[in-house]
Amino acid sequence: MAEQTLNAEGLNCPLPIIKAKKMLKTMAPGDVLNVRATDPGSVADFAAFCNQTGNELLSSGSEGEVYTFQIKRG
Repeated sequence: MAEQTLNAEGLNCPLPIIKAKKMLKTMAPGDVLNVRATDPGSVADFAAFCNQTGNELLSSGSEGEVYTFQIKRG
């Protein structure tokens, strides 16, 4: 299992999702993508994205103004 990180800080919807989707396509099933975003809408967006695409949202949280997500490639 490999891990990659996507820094989507400063990007507004839908760019964090688009960039995450592109990165996940290059990853093997079971790999984990760590995402950092500052768009408050990304919390609901990443939950819905994972639900619709078969990827697993392992965790989501926040560190001050930054939202963090851990997504396992389905």
